[in-house]
Amino acid sequence: RLVLSCSSAARRGGLALAGSCTFEDSACGYQWDYAHLPWTLHGEGHYISVDTSYEGEKAVLSSPDLYSEEWSCVRLIYQIATTSDTSPDPARLNLYLRQEGESFDRLLWSAKEPSDSWLIASLDLTNSTKKYKLVLEGEMGQDKSTSIAVFEIKITSGYCIECDFEENHLCGYVNRWNPNVNWFVGGGNIRNSQSILPKDHTLNSALGHYMYVDSVYVKHFQEVAQLISPRTTAPISGCLSFYYQLKLESSIVFTVYLRDMSGFYEEIWKTDSALNADWALAEVDFNAPYPMEVIFEVAFNSAKGGYVALDDISFSPVYCSNQTGAPFNPVNAGCNFEEDLCNFYQDHKDGPGWSRVKVKRNVYRAGDHTTGFGYYLLANTKFTSQPGYIGRLYGPTLPGNLQFCLRFYYALYGFFKMSGTLAVYIFEENHVVQEKIWSVLDSPKGVWTQAEISFKKPMPCKVVFVSWCKSFWDCGLVALDDVSLSLGSCQAADLLLPTPGECTFEKDECVFTQKKRGRGSWHRKRGPTPTSYTGPKGDHTTGVGYYMYIEASNMVYGQRAYLVSRSLRGTSGKQCLTFFYHMYGAGTGLLSVYLKKEGDDEEIPLWRRTGEQSISWLRGLIEYESDTNYQIIFEAIRGVSIRSDTAIDDILFQAGPCLEVEEIQFSSGYPDSLNEIEY
Repeated sequence: RLVLSCSSAARRGGLALAGSCTFEDSACGYQWDYAHLPWTLHGEGHYISVDTSYEGEKAVLSSPDLYSEEWSCVRLIYQIATTSDTSPDPARLNLYLRQEGESFDRLLWSAKEPSDSWLIASLDLTNSTKKYKLVLEGEMGQDKSTSIAVFEIKITSGYCIECDFEENHLCGYVNRWNPNVNWFVGGGNIRNSQSILPKDHTLNSALGHYMYVDSVYVKHFQEVAQLISPRTTAPISGCLSFYYQLKLESSIVFTVYLRDMSGFYEEIWKTDSALNADWALAEVDFNAPYPMEVIFEVAFNSAKGGYVALDDISFSPVYCSNQTGAPFNPVNAGCNFEEDLCNFYQDHKDGPGWSRVKVKRNVYRAGDHTTGFGYYLLANTKFTSQPGYIGRLYGPTLPGNLQFCLRFYYALYGFFKMSGTLAVYIFEENHVVQEKIWSVLDSPKGVWTQAEISFKKPMPCKVVFVSWCKSFWDCGLVALDDVSLSLGSCQAADLLLPTPGECTFEKDECVFTQKKRGRGSWHRKRGPTPTSYTGPKGDHTTGVGYYMYIEASNMVYGQRAYLVSRSLRGTSGKQCLTFFYHMYGAGTGLLSVYLKKEGDDEEIPLWRRTGEQSISWLRGLIEYESDTNYQIIFEAIRGVSIRSDTAIDDILFQAGPCLEVEEIQFSSGYPDSLNEIEY
């Protein structure tokens, strides 16, 4: 049941590249990590596995060094077998990409569904000039009896949506089962249908294989068969082509759709001819900027409908039509307002609605969201606060028929009633139609809060931010910063795999642990800290999420708390560590960051701040190097009074030098003009 036989048909783009393995008589240069559970090679069954007969949390298997300048596809054939279907902590199989020069592995894929036979996962690997390894990690979970098996790892050049159907795993294409009409594998001398074809397209022989669907068992009007591709895992655009034959006796509708993660269908192709007695080539422009499946759908109206056959699906990154012009880049539709308004603009008829401002670092008024030191937009300022005043900020034109996720940060000050003081409209240029897609209901005062909105419009449109000053007595300040746009819905973006080396503390403490836990240690918290006039009012990530902080009321003057990363992989070259820190309170102590190399007792100081800094979250940047494995340590020291809650959030490790420079300040000290806004 678990044995895989592999077809020997050599295929275009189907030749296995280095890193492929069927585990028949060896592990092909894959090595397991002896610090964890052992993998067992089963030569007779052609698979490698790990199970709960040994005590341990996980098993790690890493490939030899691989290198691919071309786009490639990794296919993983695996099985997770457990005794219970509903474990609170199920077994998992994870696949990571370990790139040269990176301290963190990038999670490509993860699965936890148990099954009683093998499954296939298909993952696109974008072309890269760096060497890399594939790392498989089997997590055993809490189930008493668990086994994780890997039957084959196959790496081929080309794209995962390509297939010639010559191998029995069908490249991860699946038929959506229907009681009456289904896609079947044809060819290979299998005589299992009245409407079988004499030859496939790939090999042009009776031995080759193809997919087909036949109307012979149709029972109802409009019976539908669907063949579903593996989901794309990297943005691709270009030309999708395939060969098909169609024998039509009564009406057949053969359609190709794209389906995104939220289940939205978009038709991209439909048959226009009634009869193709020979293999016909179809080509269609294809754009998948976010994860999508391709669905080949055939609808029959009667049992005498005929049949459709499909073979040789391929993809080229060049559009089939003479499409020119670069695809839309969502980065151009965002702005952090540090340099200017980017591609945003105001209508001069409205007057000076939004002003680009900067606050000098102080303990009364919050700075911007990007760094705490930079620029943001402010509406309803002293120039414009008349009743009924409306300030509009227009974004650049966005193409129609694409799913977008808009994210931005806003902060409100001085309003009695917050609802409706900031709204977002979509402005459709062709119809001069405005549609409100979001408005403020309520939010913590003076806290940078994240909003996210998914939208999709058939026509080109613009995003418009509108601030509204309702009456003279209730007209506060509206602040806006860090507007970003991404392709795909916000819900789909939340399902995407995490950025390697990033920790927002939303779910847990990530790669960090405490030297000792207790009242005087770091705590994970959301919302304001218990003591007034110290600590943040909300986190930096969303305004309503989690951060780490020390609670000064539980500590004595000079007491230290340590947050220590796990051992990180040393690399040659510079690394950049970014984080946000909050040091507000008259008695604030010290915050320091240290580097500790493996096998070395010395903790090398990288960064330090002393005393009260600002009421805002401020960004810290550290550039460092370590060619041996190392740990990063955040040390907070409690100051002279209980008003010394110190917090950190949004830690990010990146390979390469820091692109910006932070001015180094080892002491506190305020400018004379504490609460000035610079216009």
